[in-house]
Amino acid sequence: MELSKGANTPLPSPEVRITVAADTGADLAALLLTAAGKVRSDSDFVFYNQPVAPGVEVVSAEAVRVSFASVPAEIDRIVLTASLDGTGPTEWGQAGPPRTTVTDESSGALLAAFTPTGLGPETALIACELYRRGDGWKVRAVGQGYAQGLAGIATDFGITVDDEPAEGQSPPPAEVQPVPPAEVRSAPTTVADPPRFGRPTVDLSKGHVTLRKSETVSLTKPGAPALTRVRMGLGWDPATHGGRIDLDASVIAYDDRAKKLTNVWFLRREAFDGAIKHSGDNLTGHGDGDDEVITVDLTALPPEVYALIFTVNSFAGHKFDQVGRAHCRLLDDHTGAELVRFELSKGEPTTGVFLAMLTRAAPGWNMTALGEYSKGATVRKMVDPGKQFVSTSRASTT
Repeated sequence: MELSKGANTPLPSPEVRITVAADTGADLAALLLTAAGKVRSDSDFVFYNQPVAPGVEVVSAEAVRVSFASVPAEIDRIVLTASLDGTGPTEWGQAGPPRTTVTDESSGALLAAFTPTGLGPETALIACELYRRGDGWKVRAVGQGYAQGLAGIATDFGITVDDEPAEGQSPPPAEVQPVPPAEVRSAPTTVADPPRFGRPTVDLSKGHVTLRKSETVSLTKPGAPALTRVRMGLGWDPATHGGRIDLDASVIAYDDRAKKLTNVWFLRREAFDGAIKHSGDNLTGHGDGDDEVITVDLTALPPEVYALIFTVNSFAGHKFDQVGRAHCRLLDDHTGAELVRFELSKGEPTTGVFLAMLTRAAPGWNMTALGEYSKGATVRKMVDPGKQFVSTSRASTT
């Protein structure tokens, strides 16, 4: 049955597959909602980083399988979303409407289809929803776009997504004051001992630099123009015995008093009007080179941005002792030349790691190799322990 927007039809099959096909790259996700219209917890958000929930499984970037008998009784609706993955057009109006189909999982018979119209600047949309009616289930065509992307949809249904300050507004006054190094070392944190870094001990005068843990390099090269755009490439490989490892690279922006300004991660892929941009998610870690890349226009960052801390986390719960050859490297975005590299020598049984930090300095920017592990499975959990690196940097350079 071809559905129009808002129309619905029964689903007589015990197991169905929902596919959202688009001419450009898109990611499909599902949210399991109670009668109140909210998720019970973040575990009810099913997507490429967390592909399984009771009765619902993301089987590919375009397809979700639903087994109705296994869906918990308190789940009243299952909302299917599609978001552009950043590899092509940035708006659905440019990408063209995606086509949603619902088929019987065992026979492949088409049960319903829907193609939304009227999409414009939206970067994500609710394609359809499955909902209970009596003892059965029905599907409704929705086609509602969200200019705020997947983060906007997730927030509306109860997923916690940090908000950055509204455009044109200054961030609220900082509540965290600079902390002397001795106090930093004794403060409670998931990081055992923040590194004791200080002023740069090396610079780029001889070209490429390989950092050791806690070392700081000045990114101002004598006699050369200041860096304007850089790329932080973050990469990892699964250990040979570890199988599939799904990690996520993120960056946290702080002011000079260690107040968080914003995060850029898989639910928010850019900030500060595009001054920071995320390349998108790598699902396996296989292959040579960088798995995820975060591009920063240093000249376009607001003046209140003092530090950028780059993290890698395991939303799915994989531990870093299952990861080999984790690294970060800074490149000049204009020339592609690698400027700085830092590699982790060993992994630890935790779900997060602070890899590197960029900080403002009088002549330009510095980069510090961190290499500190943490328990955070998402970048949100890394914000508070990350403040101590910023405070330590400020205390040691003032």
